[in-house]
Amino acid sequence: MVSILLADDHDLVRFGIEKMLEAEPGYRIVATARTGEEAIARSRELNPAVVLMDHRMPGIGGLGATRRIVQTCPSTRVIGLSVYADEPFPSQFLKAGASGYVTKGSSFDEIIKAIKTVVSGGCYISPEVAGNIALRSLGAKESPFDSLSRRELEISLMLVNCEKVANISRLLNISTKTVNTYRYRIFEKLNINSDVELAWLALRHGVVELPATP
Repeated sequence: MVSILLADDHDLVRFGIEKMLEAEPGYRIVATARTGEEAIARSRELNPAVVLMDHRMPGIGGLGATRRIVQTCPSTRVIGLSVYADEPFPSQFLKAGASGYVTKGSSFDEIIKAIKTVVSGGCYISPEVAGNIALRSLGAKESPFDSLSRRELEISLMLVNCEKVANISRLLNISTKTVNTYRYRIFEKLNINSDVELAWLALRHGVVELPATP
């Protein structure tokens, strides 16, 4: 039985994947998480075979949670699960230690294939994502967010999520001075001057999306 932890702050996504996996022999959701911190805690407690990890969640987010789970739960494999097929997220997830990356638009069969592949020790990337990475390597237009390091992207997402500097400091266990240094570097690399500009740039380049309207 393959034990799976599902980390996503969207109730409908969690419910849908749970229901599909319940009907698939040999797979079992042992826990769910709505934040990166909760995903880390549940992984350490339950040591699941696989974590399906959303990239954008409250708190530390999926990238930070992936890095910590890989460091502290070596037998657990993480698969990035995102609405985004474009860079920088696929590469950043892999750099953080994830064993795979699939989009939320993937078929259920593909998600099962990804789980089987990483459990057997392999790496799985959705064909659409792999194609986009290949195009980017051939010189296709890059996003300004590609210039950010993993930590800078992680902090950028937290800023876009309206996390305060003091809270980012606490969640990442670094000083507020260090957070502000990263913030300055992010602004310098992206040629912006405020968190508002950061949010608009993130929206324009598909790093985040507008919330659905009722």
